[in-house]
Amino acid sequence: MSTPALADVASGYRAARTLPLRVELARQLKRRRTMVMFGILAALPFVLVAAFAIGGDPEGRGDRITLMDTATASGANFAAVSLFVSAGFLLVIPVALFCGDTVASEAGWSSLRYLLAAPVPRARLLWSKLAVGLGLSLAAMVLLPVVALAVGTAAYGWGPLAIPTGGSLAAGTAAQRLAVVVAYVFVSQLVTAGLAFWLSTRTDAPLGAVGGAVGLTIVGNVLDAVTALGDWRHFLPAHWQFAWADAVQPRPEWSGMIQGTAVSVTYALVLFALAFRGFARKDIVS
Repeated sequence: MSTPALADVASGYRAARTLPLRVELARQLKRRRTMVMFGILAALPFVLVAAFAIGGDPEGRGDRITLMDTATASGANFAAVSLFVSAGFLLVIPVALFCGDTVASEAGWSSLRYLLAAPVPRARLLWSKLAVGLGLSLAAMVLLPVVALAVGTAAYGWGPLAIPTGGSLAAGTAAQRLAVVVAYVFVSQLVTAGLAFWLSTRTDAPLGAVGGAVGLTIVGNVLDAVTALGDWRHFLPAHWQFAWADAVQPRPEWSGMIQGTAVSVTYALVLFALAFRGFARKDIVS
């Protein structure tokens, strides 16, 4: 029986009330992979503090001072360095995991067809799972710098953010700029989220969706390193992934972040649209 026909005869049925976000969120939060991922991100700042304690304070190479060299200057610097070392790869994993595992895992458990038979409209199911996946991804990206700021402040003190090129930002201003950085990192990872979610609707293997999204993201990073591509690299999301560094300057420059946001959102919208279109026509047998 089709969903519209059932909706005509089932008393009290409301498609918009099926699979509420709170139910899906509770299901995903209880999963072991969610707790493990959050645990790893929360542990990273402690690992970095231990590394600096064992190896000593970072030192500049010659006359060149990088953001890494200022890691122990203050809690704000430590938070910025934690984002710098994780944005290129580590933060890709929770995004791919939370968005790529969501639909494919239901198919892998053979529970997807029962959800649709509940009946949960296909678009409603995807919207709920996508919203929760993106929400958990954002939570992961917020968790890392918040823990890093707390750990860094405890280890190195609360103070201004020292800028490698000279000057500093007051602690309050630095916290605001770091919030902008987190928002931009999240937007830049929407491409990975789109890839993972689209693959999740195409396969019954969660590992394939997650691994495929991570692999394609790595390919994008490799292509961006090929300088022979010239201006074509500007169309790669990876080319703009560290544009957030312009936000932690005495006079922030927004042009790179604006271009990076435009590229990432465009790719993500196309991938999300492909996921919804393909899933609407897919024969669900799992």
